[in-house]
Amino acid sequence: MPPAKSGDKVKVHYTGTLEDGSVFDSSRNRDEPLEFELGVGAVLAGFDQAVQGLEVGDSKTTNIPAEQAYGLHRDDMVVQVDRKKVPPDMELNPGDRISVNAPSGKRVPVTVIEITEQELKLDLNHPLAGKDLTFDIELVEIV
Repeated sequence: MPPAKSGDKVKVHYTGTLEDGSVFDSSRNRDEPLEFELGVGAVLAGFDQAVQGLEVGDSKTTNIPAEQAYGLHRDDMVVQVDRKKVPPDMELNPGDRISVNAPSGKRVPVTVIEITEQELKLDLNHPLAGKDLTFDIELVEIV
């Protein structure tokens, strides 16, 4: 079978790790490998590029710098919100991931950083923003 190329639908198993070796995601924790079409922007560009050219059964390790993954952590995406805008019965702790309404009306996931009686500090960055990522990838099938 020819190697995977743009336009192919592929199935891969992967494990994503951070610089310290901790695993942030793995398809092996699910019943099925990840399925996506190469070259259409369905996954991170560096991940997509790593799969292109692989043959079924091939494995590869690829490093994706933060700038090419989820971007650098942006301080302008850390905001203060009036505590009164949160329902009083809603229990929050630093590190919690919650969804809030953006000005557009769309629900946006955020991370609670700090809580005071007056304010919440929320981080709108992706949780992996600012982090270099490493993926161990195995091409399981070209569909």
